[in-house]
Amino acid sequence: MSPAEAGEPDRMYVLAAAGPFPWQPLVRSLAAHAVPGLETVEVTPSGAVLTRLWPAPGGPVLAQIGIGAPDGVSVSLNGGRQENDAGCLGAVRSWLDLDADTHAVDTALAAFPRLAPLVERYPGLRIPGSVDGFETAVLTVLGQQVSLAAARTFAARLIAAYGTAGPGGLRTFPAPGELAAVAPADLQAAVRITGARAGSIHALAEAAAGGLELGRHSDWQAVRPALLALPGIGPWTADYLEVRAAGDRDAFIPGDLVLRRALGVATAKEASRLAEDWRPWRAYALFHLWTEAAYDVVPAPA
Repeated sequence: MSPAEAGEPDRMYVLAAAGPFPWQPLVRSLAAHAVPGLETVEVTPSGAVLTRLWPAPGGPVLAQIGIGAPDGVSVSLNGGRQENDAGCLGAVRSWLDLDADTHAVDTALAAFPRLAPLVERYPGLRIPGSVDGFETAVLTVLGQQVSLAAARTFAARLIAAYGTAGPGGLRTFPAPGELAAVAPADLQAAVRITGARAGSIHALAEAAAGGLELGRHSDWQAVRPALLALPGIGPWTADYLEVRAAGDRDAFIPGDLVLRRALGVATAKEASRLAEDWRPWRAYALFHLWTEAAYDVVPAPA
């Protein structure tokens, strides 16, 4: 029986955000990508509750994160050891970008006519990060060239087949070695994806199991070419992981179709040229444009 099932009391914390914290676009982005079985995003009248398992020494911790205050989030942890909570809380801060240098970002981006109204609408906009780089990489590959709904369906099948059951009725994401041990044909059958996509995930799992690290402190000058050498992983995926998993605030995804439409350009080269002056905050500019296109909050009629 898990600590949560045994009725162990939750450990409660409050994490303050640096600067303004417009949580609505962040919640909408996380909800759009939430994988059934791995995490839940419950929208409430006053905000949202994000629930998922977090890796920790001694076993996964069930974390419930309350979002809705303009200055930070509440965190409820159950399971694991209290002395390890600091690591989990630090990971939550990183995941929700609570330590963003909002003043520097907003001041820089507000100087550009295309971005100024977006910064005015959502000052302090945050970039959703990554709980685990390998998890984010696999989910990104599953989402290539398919709808968000299809990507969530594929990911849910992978979690059901290979995740480990934990507290709260959720599962942990399989470790690289666990997925590397699955034959591509078996992965294809379980997740119901193409053979090429299964081969890409298997190759990624083998690389990660062999030492390829996909976290914030990894050497991304070495990681990027290693990723691009894997079958089925191209510049878009590598760029996306530099934004999400590496946490590079100047990373950019010039080949993204939604971005190019937002900028009114036809090619990645044109998008890169337009964004050059946005350095070193191009990732925030990217999320402002994505928010405008997909994650904006339309006010309810009076």
